[in-house]
Amino acid sequence: MPPAAPARTIGLVVASVMALDCGRPVINNRPATPDARPRAPLSQLWTEPQDLERRSLLRGSAPSQAPSTDVEYKVVKRDTSGFSDGYDVVAPDGRAWDIKVGPEAQTEVVVSRILWALGYHQPAIYYVTGWKLEGTYEDEGEPARFRLESDHENEGDWGWLDNPFSNTQAFRGLIAINLLLSNWDFKTTNNRIYVSKGADGPVRRYVVQDLGASFGKPRLARSNKLLALLPGRVGTRNDIDDFEDTKLIREIRGSEVTLDYRGPRGEILETMNVADVIWAAELMNRLQDAQIDDAFKAAEYDPALRARFVAKIRAKIREGLALRADARLSNEGR
Repeated sequence: MPPAAPARTIGLVVASVMALDCGRPVINNRPATPDARPRAPLSQLWTEPQDLERRSLLRGSAPSQAPSTDVEYKVVKRDTSGFSDGYDVVAPDGRAWDIKVGPEAQTEVVVSRILWALGYHQPAIYYVTGWKLEGTYEDEGEPARFRLESDHENEGDWGWLDNPFSNTQAFRGLIAINLLLSNWDFKTTNNRIYVSKGADGPVRRYVVQDLGASFGKPRLARSNKLLALLPGRVGTRNDIDDFEDTKLIREIRGSEVTLDYRGPRGEILETMNVADVIWAAELMNRLQDAQIDDAFKAAEYDPALRARFVAKIRAKIREGLALRADARLSNEGR
């Protein structure tokens, strides 16, 4: 590990395991650049939520668009390629939906509602049970995530290391928020560029749309590349015991901060600075416990489990906020 830089800002060392690698990417001590200009309007990624404290995470961004359970959906395609099975379907009203079943259905709804409340663009997403399909399917009606697909065009993927916003604090804060919520699945294919119709022409939005690998703990099989690709070997999701066993900050030593992350694609974290973690924690801290609880209620978690998740999220927010004191001491030493 290189020696600590002069006390200009707090350096950030990220302890992580890169995908199929055991590397420890070390972040250089660099000043934060919260006012860096993106290569596209920042509003395509994030808009500061002036009404954050009043947003309903139970109802979400588009409660009137919720899918009906009184109709049969026509299956266009069955999806068995990822961790969770799902369906591409069309409703009788012509709207297209992406359905996901399994443990990621709950977590994706919760994290999506939280990101939307914080000002990041998210699709219309709902947790639905008792839904019906045309034909016979064994998991019909099981708890599922419904994501509306017909209100936008898909312009392709965008990368965590190659995007128009990588120099902005809103983007780097997005990484920190995902870490706080223990989302370890930083794949480019999870990110989409949505294009929808606006009053003045096409509206482009950069969206993290697959958020199911959250609220668990990243794990990586270091010795065998094949094992590292198997479900359950790269991390857990929707596991309160594992989530409670995580931290946001693993260690603070002098001017260096080590994040508690040992998962794939750790090189993404090299873009971050301590100021970004503080920014993310301050934004998350604007959410009330009742709002966070509503996000879990929207995914039908039982009250006792909701309380444990909310308490752990609040504890990790406090870890981020505590860095402010260290940052002040560092600045005073300049």
